Amino acid sequence: MNATRIYAIFLRQIYLMRGSYTRIIPLFVWIMVDMVLWGFMTQYLNSVNNAGMNFVPLLLGAVLMWDFFSRVMQGLATAFFEDCWTRNFLNFFATPLSTGEYISGLVTTSIFTSIAGLIAMILFAGSVFGLSFLSYGVALFPALLTLFLFGIAIGILGITLVLRFGPAAEWLIWPMPALLSPFVGVFYPLSVLPAWMQAVAKILPPSYVFENIRAIVHGQTADAAGLWGGLLLSAGYVAFASWVFARIYRYALNTGLIARYGSETVS
Repeated sequence: MNATRIYAIFLRQIYLMRGSYTRIIPLFVWIMVDMVLWGFMTQYLNSVNNAGMNFVPLLLGAVLMWDFFSRVMQGLATAFFEDCWTRNFLNFFATPLSTGEYISGLVTTSIFTSIAGLIAMILFAGSVFGLSFLSYGVALFPALLTLFLFGIAIGILGITLVLRFGPAAEWLIWPMPALLSPFVGVFYPLSVLPAWMQAVAKILPPSYVFENIRAIVHGQTADAAGLWGGLLLSAGYVAFASWVFARIYRYALNTGLIARYGSETVS
């Protein structure tokens, strides 16, 4: 791994964002829309709730964390799509750049964009709706790290699909957070799910995050084993996704698909 090449991939994305506000604004606009929508929803639920439960850390906090996961995934995928949209993807690999260095550069870009979005969400939700992340305690660190790593893994798997099936497969990536959310219990406990969905939830790291966040909000002790188990599971997904990307890249290279990558579809 060459750190200079990784930094070059990251720097290219920074230059693109610096030169176009239309790339920067979406990083924050949809975050604010979600925060406003769910913030007022939690305030309404608090006003009609007779049990004295505070829905802000329960629901708004869950929305914030799931948005963080989505921004991580989309930050990586969008950086890849920038290279596809500009038909620049093949040019990278005419250089000594390796696939590991390229993916590492995309991950670095995702770290930058997702942290910027997370800070914006925390400041906005805290100042407007009174959400304090301190209420989650030390469990917050493994929870966010789990979501970050899983977002990276899903992002890599997403761009692998596009690499294999061509730019027309881009539409497969954007619905991924919505497709996963029913299985990980963002807004409800996993116990309400049918048995087959609970079985799927056990192999999805975010399910351990949201189950523990709900436990903390209800005054219970977080399951440390579950949190760290989810973190290790996320790290395993990252390793698996990276391996799949490398295999698909070699397949595309050996079969000549990579030379036809400018087409809408490749087969």
